[in-house]
Amino acid sequence: MANIVYGFGASHGPLLSTPADKWDLRADADHENPELAFRDGTYTYDQLYELRKSNYLEGQNMMEVRQERYDRNQKQLDALADKLEEVKPDIIVLIGDDQHEWFDDSVQPAFTVFCGPKVVNKAVMPERLKDMQAGIRYTVTANKPPENQDYPVADGLAEAIIAQAMEDEIDVTASMEAPSGPKGSGIGHAVGFIYRRILRDKPIPLVPVLLNTFYPPNQAKPGRCYDFGRTIGRAIRAWDGGKRVAICASGGLSHFVVDEEWDQKMIDAMLKQDAETIAAEPNIMFRSGTSETKNWIAASGAVAETGLEMKMLDYVPCYRTPAGTGSGMGFATWT
Repeated sequence: MANIVYGFGASHGPLLSTPADKWDLRADADHENPELAFRDGTYTYDQLYELRKSNYLEGQNMMEVRQERYDRNQKQLDALADKLEEVKPDIIVLIGDDQHEWFDDSVQPAFTVFCGPKVVNKAVMPERLKDMQAGIRYTVTANKPPENQDYPVADGLAEAIIAQAMEDEIDVTASMEAPSGPKGSGIGHAVGFIYRRILRDKPIPLVPVLLNTFYPPNQAKPGRCYDFGRTIGRAIRAWDGGKRVAICASGGLSHFVVDEEWDQKMIDAMLKQDAETIAAEPNIMFRSGTSETKNWIAASGAVAETGLEMKMLDYVPCYRTPAGTGSGMGFATWT
């Protein structure tokens, strides 16, 4: 039987790859965004500033604070990378979201397990990179390799997860080839960031599990994501591959509007394996990048019956404007 020996969660937001003195490159887009999602409301930048100005977030946006937050982020990313080298799992079940990188408007499944032989993290051509906005270039460079890189897939375990999902009446999508074809952009940033920054480009076999957290109308509710995670855990423990498996949650927490109170509520629920609180949280609270918190919820479900305990290594609120835009960065392990 396979064993889940380790789990980890890591944000993958743009500010992790952008120097603190360049965070304003991303802030410019916030000022132009007419649909900033915060809790159950949608705001322009000016409306959001009026709503939150009593929180005095200007102090959170000072350069010395930004640098301190950036340094804390890098410390935890390094710690997760070192720990993974210590654990040496045979397989990583990587739970992330797809943002029209793998799928597109023609099809967007709620839950997907890739069960082909490999996925490709595709390099971005220099001429295309040069044409990107500076703030985007930092992110793309962090997520994409200088040359195309293949990541082997543990297809036997992937098929076992799909079979267990069908047994548990979770109608998961099986993907055996890149839907976008050989000319597509390859596997998305949820996988690319983890493999480049935390795995340090080591091609450990993986099972890519993709959740549609971003796009209406078929975003699964948080309780359903937790249940799907439990199915993943059952499938791993029943699989006869005899491998040591790690679970990874990629993405989150609140962004692109930081909500420290809400992040802490979700963190506390996962620390306690409080499935009731998770399931009760309205789906409208999981919008924009904040929706990636569902990847953590699914990972929490996957380790729920293993005896592994969650430890929050750090929670780092990274503000880039006085209106509170930015990212709530989270780093955790299950050991």
